[in-house]
Amino acid sequence: MVYPLLLTLHLFAALVFIGTVFFEVLFLENIRRQLPAKVMLLLEQGVGRRARALMPGVLLVLFGAGLGMVWLRYLPVLEHPLASSFGTLLSLKILLAFSVLGHFLVALFLLRSERMTARYQHFIHYSVFTHMVLIVLLAKWMFYLSW
Repeated sequence: MVYPLLLTLHLFAALVFIGTVFFEVLFLENIRRQLPAKVMLLLEQGVGRRARALMPGVLLVLFGAGLGMVWLRYLPVLEHPLASSFGTLLSLKILLAFSVLGHFLVALFLLRSERMTARYQHFIHYSVFTHMVLIVLLAKWMFYLSW
């Protein structure tokens, strides 16, 4: 009964996180060209404040549930990750997930130290976006690809 609960929590947290990243990259970047700079700044500040308030909890649930799922079901597979396609793809997915966490921590550090620039923000958003697309694909491929 614990595993389905962890899976559900993991999926909902992933929806929130991925949805936020997709919104920022696919919507806000396009909207930027259509709004006056002052309005866009206010919009970005509002979205940023909300994301900074929400994302630590979302990431805690996402990673906590993910680690719980690994502990309950996938630890034996990860002991020899290259022994199966599932183990290899799961390992890659976990590696990408921790890379996303690293991006998030770097972004927090840059924000708190007031060194975040538009260039860093753009790079981090697009890098995390790419990571998220790959993670979603790997999450499906783990169950359908084999070699």
